[in-house]
Amino acid sequence: MTRGFYVTTPIYYINGNPHIGHAYTTIVADVLARAGRTRGDTFFLTGTDEHGQKVADAAAAAGVSPQEWCDRLVPKWQNLFGRFDVSYDDWIRTTQPRHTEKVQRVFERLRRSGDVYLGKYEGWYCANDETFWLQSKLIDGRCPNPECRREVQWLSEDDWFFRLSKYNGRLLEHFRTHPEWVRPRSAYNEMMSMLQEGLEDFSISRSNFAWGIPVPDGAGVIYVWFDALLNYITALGWSEDDERFARYWPASVQLIGKEIARFHTIIWPAVLWALGEQPPELVYAHGWITLDGQKIGKSLGNAADAFELVERFGSDAVRYFLLREGHFGSDFTYSEAKITQRYNDELGNDLGNLLRRVLAMLEKYRDGLVPQPGSSAMGERFADLPARVQMLTFNLQFRDALEAIWELVAALNREIDERKPWTLYREGRSSELDALLYDLCEGLRWLAVMLAPFMPGKSVQMWHQLGLEDGIGDDWQQSLQWGTLAAGTQTAPAQPLFPRIDA
Repeated sequence: MTRGFYVTTPIYYINGNPHIGHAYTTIVADVLARAGRTRGDTFFLTGTDEHGQKVADAAAAAGVSPQEWCDRLVPKWQNLFGRFDVSYDDWIRTTQPRHTEKVQRVFERLRRSGDVYLGKYEGWYCANDETFWLQSKLIDGRCPNPECRREVQWLSEDDWFFRLSKYNGRLLEHFRTHPEWVRPRSAYNEMMSMLQEGLEDFSISRSNFAWGIPVPDGAGVIYVWFDALLNYITALGWSEDDERFARYWPASVQLIGKEIARFHTIIWPAVLWALGEQPPELVYAHGWITLDGQKIGKSLGNAADAFELVERFGSDAVRYFLLREGHFGSDFTYSEAKITQRYNDELGNDLGNLLRRVLAMLEKYRDGLVPQPGSSAMGERFADLPARVQMLTFNLQFRDALEAIWELVAALNREIDERKPWTLYREGRSSELDALLYDLCEGLRWLAVMLAPFMPGKSVQMWHQLGLEDGIGDDWQQSLQWGTLAAGTQTAPAQPLFPRIDA
């Protein structure tokens, strides 16, 4: 069986409304999924994490049950991702029976194998993060999470534990033999440091609140993080649909924020090994979007309203900014002024104006019809560009991939400025003009195809303005052959792709 390309986002904790940080991770996953479909079978999973104390507290503050709270919020999250043209294949909710039943099945299997045992936990607990912390990790007696820094409380309770310490050596060996499985390198180094310090067993149940998946044949609920991690395999039908599971697991790329790397790169592979499964091929812990030097987020109350950004700039412009502003994996600073600058300069002037100029000249000189091609070096010059863009995209170098595409944007603009179609027309050099206009149209067609994973909406608009009626094909090998655009195609100029926005 040929394995498919499987990409996941973290499932999003639903104790509040979504913001631009959540959109960022999901847009990146969408780009990978759309790029994956240009090569073959692809599956893209996202969803919501709906259990735990914070969800219960938020529901109580709103005067509704936790389930009703989740049912109200999920459509808001789905609506946001829809506004950003996110093409997920499945949305999993941790309150769905297809998930909860399998989580209990995992718990029972690990309890039978001895990887889960009953013990007593005493230690410092952060209710906001729903996390136990060692004394050595506290900062001034507070939670060490930079998003939290709240006071912790001493907790003593009977809990079920996962034997994480059993897998310390295997984890170290896996990290050493697979140095690229956790990226970027800063995340890898941080996790290696934790492993070298040694791991303690991991508490996977809670008895101080009730909103969660019940422990099978026992008291309390399964810890939200143990519950949530399993979504990546429960959504594939683990333990029920072996053919589908084998088709997509292990995951090709699991995207997470760097603050949850410990759960995904230390606890998660150990749980998978305990179940007899393989860890994901790549976990990528990306950086933060910052504002005034601080990570944006719900806890800090400084999160940008993603709905307002879409309303002002459009989904594709925001997608473009998030993917090009910083190198993926690093923190980068957000501001509406920066979005406006990239929108007007790169999208409006470089790309949008290129399309407008070409179609206007085609209308003026050739009644809007694509002319016959002539001899050209453009196809040979950019023959390796599609493969380069794909390679950079699958390597999660989105900024570099867009910069590579912009080489073609710049080259087409330069062709206009240097070869001056208006002069060719005035001097009656028809064959030269036809060859130039054809290259410009064919270059725009290539841009529409290569930009489709990054800016799906505007790519379709470009496609239609070029007079192409069929959809943008997923098969790049077939569609990105220079000279495929049929002569005689009637173009259909429309509104500007990116009307100028005042700063």
